[in-house]
Amino acid sequence: MIKIEIRGLNLDNIKKISNFKNEDKYFFDYRVKSYEIFKKLDDPDFGPNYKVDYDNIIYYKSIQDDIKNNWNDVNTSVKDEFKNLGVIESEKNLDGIGIQYESEVIYHNMLKELEEKQVIFTSIDDAIKKYPELVKKYFGKLVSNRDNKFAALNSCVFSGGSFIYVPDNTSLDRPLQSYFRINSRQMGQFERTLIIVGDNSNLHYIEGCTAPTYSDSSLHAAVVEIYVGKNSKCRYSTIQNWATNVNNLVTKRALVEENGVMEWIDGNIGSLNTMKYPACILKGDKASGTCITISVASKGQFQDTGSRMIHIGKNTKSKIISKSIAMNGGNATYRGKIEIKKNAINSEASLKCDTLILDSLSKSDTYPVNINNNNSSSLNHEATVSKISEENLCYLMSRGISREKAMELIILGFIDEFKKELPVEYAVELNQLIKRNL
Repeated sequence: MIKIEIRGLNLDNIKKISNFKNEDKYFFDYRVKSYEIFKKLDDPDFGPNYKVDYDNIIYYKSIQDDIKNNWNDVNTSVKDEFKNLGVIESEKNLDGIGIQYESEVIYHNMLKELEEKQVIFTSIDDAIKKYPELVKKYFGKLVSNRDNKFAALNSCVFSGGSFIYVPDNTSLDRPLQSYFRINSRQMGQFERTLIIVGDNSNLHYIEGCTAPTYSDSSLHAAVVEIYVGKNSKCRYSTIQNWATNVNNLVTKRALVEENGVMEWIDGNIGSLNTMKYPACILKGDKASGTCITISVASKGQFQDTGSRMIHIGKNTKSKIISKSIAMNGGNATYRGKIEIKKNAINSEASLKCDTLILDSLSKSDTYPVNINNNNSSSLNHEATVSKISEENLCYLMSRGISREKAMELIILGFIDEFKKELPVEYAVELNQLIKRNL
């Protein structure tokens, strides 16, 4: 079933990836330059103590020659995997869906009416071939290949991921979704997502991620760049449920123009180590950004998550709500930054960090950086760290509820602020994921 597999990070393999994709000189040179940058950059000096054996990672793996738009044309065993995950069933609730398996998008479908609206929703590789000038205008401009070590790594070996273009004055009635699946030992997945929402437009994009558990570590190092036009809104919802052998090291950033709205709804349940800090650059006046996150860390897991809000325009607003749960010796840490620039007058920012620690073995830290550079703006930060009180447990148990069920109800209530931002089917899925981790 494997068409090609490339293992190990070196210049020859990077050239093989580019040649296999039949890329033009622009992207070939971009990959090569990114590799030179990657070799010079150090690992982050903060966060989890992860280990990545770059020489033994599979950087590219393909199982079919082209993208299918009919599930009957997809390999039966692969189709069955996505059926069992509930992905195929969820398609009926969406305007479009893309499925990435290992390194390539294998299935893609979009409603005809979106094509009539001139919406583009395809893989990044397909977009590079069909819309090269549009991709080049935005690709790598918001997240540079010099940004951090894993952005540089992604830039030299990227494959798969979504490209979305929503024209001016266009709203989508239902979400678009991409689903990413790692299914091999020592697999690296390096999707690149680029989203452009034109002026006076609206998009909700949903991302799902899973992988089976192996003893060997896998690596997920994605880059997401989003451009939100004037008077437009983009919501990006993620439920990440990678297996506990996956290092999840992701860079996500959005640029928001005048009166634009960007919302990150970010759930982190799985993975061995996570480093992810979705960012909003509030460039335009009256732009706003929201990031609502939940991180659940159990035994052996280190969830280092948070958000970054950079206020540049006047009268901009941002809100960060971070919910963390640490149990069975896990570490759920918030790390983030809010900066209100000198000229971002009359701006407002708020940060709320709530942590629930369920036992004496678990840990949570908070590393906020809050900077307000003008006197007309306000920046508020509140934080709580708590455990489940015996008083609350006794109250519920006095109503005939078992202790285990009472704990479950309290935890689900703790994350309610996050759940209510999800579509109903994803909120139900989140409940099940939380229960399985208790």
